[in-house]
Amino acid sequence: MGNTPDGGLIHETNSQYYSGQSIVPVTGVVGETFFFDFNTVLEIGSASAYDPAVPEYALNNFKVYTSPTAIGPFVGVGSTWTEYIDPYTVEGNTIVPVAPLPVGWFGIQIKIPALWNNYGGYQYVSLEDVVNNFMMMYIGKDKLISQAARGDVIFHAKRGLQEFSFDTLRSIKSQEVTVPDNLSIVIPQDYVNYVEFSWIDKAGVKHIIYPTDLTINPYETPLQDNTPGNLDEMFKNEIGVPIQDKWEENLQGTSLTEEWWDDQHKDFTVDPIFDPQGLGENWYRYWDIRLLGQRYGLIPEYAQRNGWFTVDDRKGKFGFSSVLHKKLITIEYITDGLAYDLDAKVPKMAETALYMHILHGILSTRINTPEYVIQRFKKERRASLRNAKIRLSNIKLDEFVQVLRGKSKWIKY
Repeated sequence: MGNTPDGGLIHETNSQYYSGQSIVPVTGVVGETFFFDFNTVLEIGSASAYDPAVPEYALNNFKVYTSPTAIGPFVGVGSTWTEYIDPYTVEGNTIVPVAPLPVGWFGIQIKIPALWNNYGGYQYVSLEDVVNNFMMMYIGKDKLISQAARGDVIFHAKRGLQEFSFDTLRSIKSQEVTVPDNLSIVIPQDYVNYVEFSWIDKAGVKHIIYPTDLTINPYETPLQDNTPGNLDEMFKNEIGVPIQDKWEENLQGTSLTEEWWDDQHKDFTVDPIFDPQGLGENWYRYWDIRLLGQRYGLIPEYAQRNGWFTVDDRKGKFGFSSVLHKKLITIEYITDGLAYDLDAKVPKMAETALYMHILHGILSTRINTPEYVIQRFKKERRASLRNAKIRLSNIKLDEFVQVLRGKSKWIKY
């Protein structure tokens, strides 16, 4: 039961989209089921998560209610709703109560976090839909590709989405975190490369944090032999040679580079920008030469007071200078759009470009495909990708004109 989607692309009502609510009548028929055509897929934490006393209940992205006398909207005047906590199962977006419900109304409300994921969703198409559409429209009898395995289409679709994510699509995510006492933050799970780091002041204004080449995070730190070898032995250990364990792998020690860098930044009350003398004579001289510009002039990459960050690939963490201790920072980073398999979203403005990428990818890897056909779809791919970049650049003429209004300002000396 519930709303049945028609031929249009939008099938959610305003109530479903904005507040995540939907109600359907209960007829009391044995075996009655309730279908809700939300864009959001209903997720239940476990088979018994219908009960709020079960810990997995918190994993549900929805709540279920019933009302024998509802006469208005789900949360409207005149409605009396009670949360339904009797056994039921969830199959897709269909709820199947174990016992028949009394005649009345059956309602559902999507939780806020799950609802947020649906907002603005019309501008995207799922990767699974792209694959299904391609299989239906580009593969078959009397078509350019007579047959192709679904796995091949999925492979080229994923590769296309990855490539597009790096320079065409808006596959940029951001996190808001606080720099802890150890001055390091774990790299996000779907991280590919960083875009920008910023710390946020009390006015909500961001200040860009730059990477630094003042130090490095060594990837390997092998322990070395410090005892002279016996020249009379055929196999001897030389001074400085890495030491192996019983599995013949190099033993790893702690990084002295990181240790010495941390020693200079462990005092959170010291600010290397505002109080260089506080870091000792050597560091004062370093800052005096490279930052303050008293000898060789100002070096722009160090002439800023927002702190620094490093990327420690060995530990999988970002490191920050002590001036950022306890600061609220935002991390903007690139992802490849494939972290969640075929649930990945593709902007509709780039949908054609992805079809052309798949088509060219399949044709170019098949034997006996005429070269002129491959070149034709290579050009089609390039042209559609260029169009997608232009569309997704999101350049608005009025915003551009507003910026250019400052070009004729008089600069007073």
